[in-house]
Amino acid sequence: MRFADIGLSDELLKAVTEAGYDEPTPIQAAAIPQVQMMRDLIAIAQTGTGKTASFVLPMIDVLANGRARARMPRSLILEPTRELAAQVAENFEKYGKYHKLSMALLIGGVQMGDQVKALEKGVDVLIATPGRLMDLFERGKILLTGCEMLVIDEADRMLDMGFIPDIEHICTKLPTTRQTLLFSATMPPPIKKLADKFLSNPKYIEVARPATANTNIEQFLVNVTPMKKREVLRDLIRSEKASNAIIFCNRKTTVRELNTSLQRHGLRSGEIHGDIDQATRQKQLEAFKNGDIDFLVASDVAARGLDVKGVSHVFNFDAPWHPDDYVHRIGRTGRAGAKGKAFTFVTKADEEAIENIEKLIGNKIVRLGKVEAPAAEKDEKAPAKRGRKAAAPKEKAEKPVEAKAPRTEKPVAEKPVRVKSEPKPAPEAVVGDEGWNGPMPGFLSVGFGS
Repeated sequence: MRFADIGLSDELLKAVTEAGYDEPTPIQAAAIPQVQMMRDLIAIAQTGTGKTASFVLPMIDVLANGRARARMPRSLILEPTRELAAQVAENFEKYGKYHKLSMALLIGGVQMGDQVKALEKGVDVLIATPGRLMDLFERGKILLTGCEMLVIDEADRMLDMGFIPDIEHICTKLPTTRQTLLFSATMPPPIKKLADKFLSNPKYIEVARPATANTNIEQFLVNVTPMKKREVLRDLIRSEKASNAIIFCNRKTTVRELNTSLQRHGLRSGEIHGDIDQATRQKQLEAFKNGDIDFLVASDVAARGLDVKGVSHVFNFDAPWHPDDYVHRIGRTGRAGAKGKAFTFVTKADEEAIENIEKLIGNKIVRLGKVEAPAAEKDEKAPAKRGRKAAAPKEKAEKPVEAKAPRTEKPVAEKPVRVKSEPKPAPEAVVGDEGWNGPMPGFLSVGFGS
C-alpha cells in the first residue's frame, strides 16, 4: 500500500513525498482512514512505528476547510512533555506546508505572551501540555467550546506523569460531539477507563502486542557493579563503535555527573533533563540531531516519542524503575525499519526490575558477564560477626611465636617470660589491614561473555 492509496489530498501527498516517505507504516495504514471517516479511535502500537503521522496527516486534510476564531482552537492535541509537543509541531509544519492552517504551541518553560497572542488570532491546531493549557484556561485566555477534534497522545505516559485528572477535567470543557483519538504504546486499566468514559464507539486498532519491544532492536543486559558503571560504559562505547547514542539515567543528578564524566574523557556529549530550561533542552536536542554531539545523556523526559533519525545505540546506565519505561527507552533506536542495539546495566539491586521487564516483554534478555562475589569476601565478613578474638588468621597468630627466638645470647629462662607477656597481638591482627593481600570486601568481579 502507498500513501496515494489512502485518500490523502494532492497537497498533502506532495509534502509527504518531499519528506521522503512513500509507503505508510501499519499503524498509519490502519488509522488514517478511520480518522478521515471522523470516527473515534484507540490506537495501540509500540514506539517508533509512526503514530504521530497517523493523526497529523488526516487532521491536516480534515481541518483544511473551515475558519479559526479568536481564542477558540478548532482542534487540540495533548502531549505529556514539551519535547513531544514541539516534535508534533514540527510534523505539522513539515506536512502542512501546502495548507493554510494556523498552529499554536502551548508548553511550559517559556513566556506566555507570544502564546496568548497566537491564541487571540485564532488557531486551527493547538498543541499543548496539560499544565500550561490548564493555566491559560483558568486565566480566561482560551475557550475550548469550538474544538472539533481531540488527540490524547502517549496516554500511558500521561498516566505515569499524573496527568489523567487534568485530562478528565479538560474533556469536560470540550463539546460532546467532538472526535477523539487516543494513542498509546500500552493499555493499562486506567487508560481503558478513560477511553470508556470519553470516547464514543471507538475503533480499536492494535498493530503490536501491548508493551512489546521492537524486533529490530538487539537487547542485552550487562552485569556490572555500581562503581564500575562509567568504566564499562566507556568500554562498550569503544567496542561497539557507538557514535550516535542516547544514555538514560534514572536521576537528574546522575545525568549531570555522567555527562561531565564523558566530556572529561574526551567524548562529545550533552544532557537533557527536567531541571534544564526549555530553550537549553531544545538546543541540546538539536545539537544531537545535527551531529554536533554524539551522545545525549537523558532522564526519562526523552524516553517517549522523541524521533531522532539514526540512533544506533541506547544505553540504560540505570535499569528503569518501571517496566513500560524500558520499552520506550530502547524504542529510541531501531526506528523506521532500521537496526539498533540496547544495553541495560544491571546491578544486584536491579534484579527484581529486570524480572518485571522480561515478564512484560515476554522474553528473556541476553546477559553479558557475571557478577560473582570473591571467595575471600565471606571469610572477611564472617569474623566481624563473631567478634575480634575468634577470627585471627593462623599466619598472624603465629607471629609472636616466631618473634620469641631472636638470635641472641640471652638466658633460656627469659623465653617463657616473653611468650606469656604478649597475649594481645592476635586481636590486632584481625582488625588491621596491614599484611592483607587478598581482595577487599565489597568489590565484585565483572566479566563479559560473548
